[in-house]
Amino acid sequence: MMRDPYTEQPAAEPQYFFNLNTNRLFTRNEQNYINRLGRDNLNTLGDMSLLDIYLSNGHVVEPHYHQNASELVYCISGAAEVSLINPFTNERTTVRIMPGEVASVPQGWWHWEIAQENNTHLLAMFDAPYPEYILYSDLLAKTPADVMAQTYCVDPETWEEAIAPLQGETIIIGPTDACAQQQQQQQVQGTMQQNNKPAQPQSLPYHEPYYVYPYQRYPYY
Repeated sequence: MMRDPYTEQPAAEPQYFFNLNTNRLFTRNEQNYINRLGRDNLNTLGDMSLLDIYLSNGHVVEPHYHQNASELVYCISGAAEVSLINPFTNERTTVRIMPGEVASVPQGWWHWEIAQENNTHLLAMFDAPYPEYILYSDLLAKTPADVMAQTYCVDPETWEEAIAPLQGETIIIGPTDACAQQQQQQQVQGTMQQNNKPAQPQSLPYHEPYYVYPYQRYPYY
């Protein structure tokens, strides 16, 4: 019987095939979701893994970083903007990728992806079998309000109100459906208010003033 050289346990049967569609990492809705592949799914993988990402226009893979892996983002369909912040210069770089193009994110760099078209399909590949990640929604929701208030001189009640939509949910893909519906309603209400505004009186065409004297007008033509 073959044994794993690292654990001395009986070696598992080698796996050479896996269907990503059977391993959903996260679902926002039917147009926005992520499938995952790691060594626990395919034991013949080396030091690599990937995320299979589907996004509709305007949806965002929320800001995050991978402390143990570099990332290569490949665009299969649609278009996306990949933004990253250089930790040495604090400069932000944004690149737009379309089918056949890639964006590279170095290990530990803060980054996010925004779909620019519907049916955007991205493949995020990592040089680690299990990439670690820290998500911004978790940082915001789990840092105590009094710490934020003391550190950044913000009102704690205002802060708690601002991050209330993040409580109890890691966002991963934003906006949430509830937020998207609220934004649509606000846009509709704004359009209705604009259409219901009373018509502004039209200004009369400008004419140069003139003065009337007996038998004569000025300017004289």
